[in-house]
Amino acid sequence: MNLVSVRLALVCIALAAYAMLSPSVGAQTPYPTKSIRIIDPFPPGGATDFLDRIVAQKLSERFQQAVIVDNRPGAGGNLGAEIAARATPDGYTLHMNVPGGMASGRVLTPGLAYDVSKDFAYITLVAAGTFVLVSHPALPVKSVSELVAMAKAKPDQLRYGSSGIGSPPHLAFELLKLRTGTKILHVPYKGAGPLITGLAGGEVLLGFSSPAGASALVKSGRLNAIAVSSAKRAKSLPNVPTVAESGFPDFDVTPWYGYMAPAGTPKHIVQVLNTDIGRILEMPDVQAAFLTQGLEATRSTPERMRQIMLEELVRWTKVIKDANITAE
Repeated sequence: MNLVSVRLALVCIALAAYAMLSPSVGAQTPYPTKSIRIIDPFPPGGATDFLDRIVAQKLSERFQQAVIVDNRPGAGGNLGAEIAARATPDGYTLHMNVPGGMASGRVLTPGLAYDVSKDFAYITLVAAGTFVLVSHPALPVKSVSELVAMAKAKPDQLRYGSSGIGSPPHLAFELLKLRTGTKILHVPYKGAGPLITGLAGGEVLLGFSSPAGASALVKSGRLNAIAVSSAKRAKSLPNVPTVAESGFPDFDVTPWYGYMAPAGTPKHIVQVLNTDIGRILEMPDVQAAFLTQGLEATRSTPERMRQIMLEELVRWTKVIKDANITAE
């Protein structure tokens, strides 16, 4: 064997040894090679569905693969979450996550078939929003402090509506009651649409709504915007103060939205999704579309999303228990 042959043989042996010591290099299969499904645990037409369809379209363009939004409403979002948790962890099933809603499901639904802290891989946040506290014109209050004064003068005589028991707007209002020491009766509706109809018709005189759901009625004068729930003013409602500005500085309810996948999804696929979704969120047309719904495009690392999720679980679990919220 000549010198060139010996060197070639040594190179081949070294490459083979490297491959054996680094199996992950060869194990990373191309992604994606087929269609991707985004499970949305709520009905079409809501904020999550709006976000999903924008992200799905942009991901489809980037990946050159179909990205399908699969609405699986039921059990307050638990049905969709359970389907996602049980899916094959190969990167072809994603789940739209709303931390407040998942917290209520965890507490209010005994015997859940999934554990949100263990059965999902976190990918990225996609948006942050706010709720707007609205009132019917028949209620003579124009600020949170006026509302609190009236509620304390008339305990259990005022009624507020929400989009359902354990829904984020329900939890937000219960937190407001806890922070202000007020007693206001809860009237649950079956979704955001029926709630807005009930508010506009005066069936209930108060409620937290998404800015998108309430904006048309606020502009027409059929509802009054009293305050927004987030720590800072909403870009879509710059003239509406926050609850914190209104005299309750410890109040901050910021609805988060983000994507998860089943636990065990390969890390390189999580990173691909994090990077590509993050680039989508930086697009000016995407950011402008989000703002029409009162949402701000918000990307994050998987670790940061997990941290927010766990913090929200602790926070809303405490609110549910302190407010004695039950599933019925």
